[in-house]
Amino acid sequence: MLGPLDDIVVLDLSRALAGPHAAQLLGDLGAKVIKVEHPDGGDESRGWGPPFVGPDHDISTYFLAANRNKESIAVDLKSEDGKRLIERLVRQCDVLIENFRTGVLDRLGFPVERLHELNPGLVVLSITGFGHDGPEGGRPGYDQIAQGEAGLMSLTGPGPDEPYRVGASIADLLAGIHGAYGVAAALYERQRTGRGRVVRTSLLAAITGVHSYHGTAWTVGGQVPRANGNHHASIAPYGAFHAADGMLQIAVANDAQWKKVAALLDIDPNMAKYATNRERFAHRDELIADMEKALAAHDRAYWLARLNEAGVPAGAIRSIDEVYAWEQTLSQGLLVEVDHPVLGRIRLPGPVLRFDGLGPVEHVAPPSLGQDGDAVLAWLEERER
Repeated sequence: MLGPLDDIVVLDLSRALAGPHAAQLLGDLGAKVIKVEHPDGGDESRGWGPPFVGPDHDISTYFLAANRNKESIAVDLKSEDGKRLIERLVRQCDVLIENFRTGVLDRLGFPVERLHELNPGLVVLSITGFGHDGPEGGRPGYDQIAQGEAGLMSLTGPGPDEPYRVGASIADLLAGIHGAYGVAAALYERQRTGRGRVVRTSLLAAITGVHSYHGTAWTVGGQVPRANGNHHASIAPYGAFHAADGMLQIAVANDAQWKKVAALLDIDPNMAKYATNRERFAHRDELIADMEKALAAHDRAYWLARLNEAGVPAGAIRSIDEVYAWEQTLSQGLLVEVDHPVLGRIRLPGPVLRFDGLGPVEHVAPPSLGQDGDAVLAWLEERER
């Protein structure tokens, strides 16, 4: 693959989602990613489903989501042969990614000091559940637990008494994204210093890091934010509304946009309770009721067309299958085709970045367990010459 990181080699010791997602992002940018899996079953996400696909219904679509553009080798990290192989790989790689519980990599014989003895330029990305230190640093972390502990569930759901998890594994995915950009920064730094650095993040950090205005509402404003259902915590009208045949979304960020919406819905935009965002938010329930009374006169398609003509941000609420059939999604390269060794030609969600001047990239399918062992060993021997 060609990309900004096409001279970088990543050793991926991680499993499940946060670490593999970080490695996949680096692979999307052109890095060579060597995924190390236990010979007995490999990455545990290979067993996560449904759905399972393939002739024997034994291939997890979950695994397929986080492991494109990688090579797989099967290694027992507890065996002496396995440890020797990892030592050889560490010497030849630029980045190592791990998401073991705190202390596990040390017990396997690879504390940070040893890794940097083997390769002073190695950038190490370590992703944990709640941080590698502190009073709960060794605690195991899973996405939904982190969503609850880090406050995201308290912001999600129909109201403050019904906390909901976000439908995607957002803590894992955000930790992977943060980890990948941390690696990119450390690689840039290495150009000046010649030495690698340890980059650390966690599921706790990933969720806390996206509190944004919810965080400052408390730290500065002294108010504890709560779930607002499908409506914004600070702006009105901004959320999901019922039309004659279902729901659509309208986002009004300023008074000029509000006047356009009010004109379409035959609402006086200047009445005292709706004149400013502060007043609209204070009377939000009334505002929603007035808007939905007007929206009930026509279907979603009608209103989306009128709102678009008026220049007001609005949109449909699509199901996943509708998203991947949408021409705009396809136009952005967000769906890619790859040749899988068992499944043949399949489509996967694609990378989120595009680089001007870099044409379409041919991506590689997520590997079968250990399928690249011989190729990786041959590559390693060539590098060691």
